[in-house]
Amino acid sequence: MPDLDLNDTPVLAAGCVLWRRSPLDGTLQLCLVHRPKYDDWSHPKGKLKRGEDPLAGALREVVEETGYVAVPGAELSTVTYMAGGRPKQVRYWAAEVTSGRFTPNKEVDRVLWLSPAEARRRLTQFRDRELADELPPALRSG
Repeated sequence: MPDLDLNDTPVLAAGCVLWRRSPLDGTLQLCLVHRPKYDDWSHPKGKLKRGEDPLAGALREVVEETGYVAVPGAELSTVTYMAGGRPKQVRYWAAEVTSGRFTPNKEVDRVLWLSPAEARRRLTQFRDRELADELPPALRSG
């Protein structure tokens, strides 16, 4: 039986490109989270619990990080990258906010609601910018 190298086993995570219609003019807005530990701007996401359904985990992470409850829509791209010397695989969904309120917490100290173009400029990682680009077409076809 071959030895399993745990460093090759991907860390499984899930998240959402969280969106709403602006309360002022109805335009599309994306929610970005600021994580002080990394000083970055990203979409809400996190590691899955053992045996957790990825979509359930994505919605759980949204609530934990942002305080918002969301309804999932189309599945977006799965992103794979190296984190801490291990591959990390994150599945994403579009998700519309239905209720809730942000309160700063240990993982996320700020959220911003931005237009897709503004969100694209603010996002730290290129992979997150590509996800922001996927949302408008997913909503149109949804």
